[in-house]
Amino acid sequence: MPERQRFFEIDIARGIAIAMMVAFHTLFDLWYFGIYPVDVAHGFWRYFAFSTATLFLLIVGISFTISYSRAEKALSGFRLYRRFLYRGAGIFALGILVTAATWIYLGEGFIVFGILHLIGVSVLLAPFFYRFGKYNFVIGGAVILAGFLIAGIAGPVWLLPLGFHPAAWWSVDYEPLLPWFGVVLIGLGLGSVLYPEGRRRIPLPELPARWRPVLTFPGRHSLVIYLVHQPVIILILHFATGAVPL
Repeated sequence: MPERQRFFEIDIARGIAIAMMVAFHTLFDLWYFGIYPVDVAHGFWRYFAFSTATLFLLIVGISFTISYSRAEKALSGFRLYRRFLYRGAGIFALGILVTAATWIYLGEGFIVFGILHLIGVSVLLAPFFYRFGKYNFVIGGAVILAGFLIAGIAGPVWLLPLGFHPAAWWSVDYEPLLPWFGVVLIGLGLGSVLYPEGRRRIPLPELPARWRPVLTFPGRHSLVIYLVHQPVIILILHFATGAVPL
């Protein structure tokens, strides 16, 4: 198996998550702009949104385990951490751009600490937890439990990343470290079990060559899709209904 080979099952799972995200955000926009009265805050669609975020973050943890285990064969110390420092900081910087764009477009409810901010910080923190391997199941569970315990506790705005926020504050996308970093940690645990040393433990039949590019394309380009999907949805709804401002 080539050392840098991508695992198609991870790309397919990430593609499924991106498709779920686009579907949910389309429904959310229909509700937010008053086009269709779908209830995205309760019941099925609320759990659908949680499932989408959970799948994304589990894959973040699994993918990190694979990348880190491969990188540590050639790098060590700060040189090893620097690779993920740059990666995490880059993702977080994209999150800041999303913050600026939503502040300009939405105003109230703009994204302060959304999924990209969370993933960026998670990549910065994950190297310190990689060594715990399968024990990340327990650590991740504790982080998730802590998130549930502090839910609803008001706090100053500067504690937003941890899960505390002023009582009247809200955002269209908010994924604090507590509990969501716990899901990433569980992903690290899964990665250590399913992909030890960056190699697939359980053999899988290869995809037919003609289907592989189609099935893996969304997962291989998930970051680009994430960045452009909302502007595309808004443009489509604007021209289709006239109810969405540009």
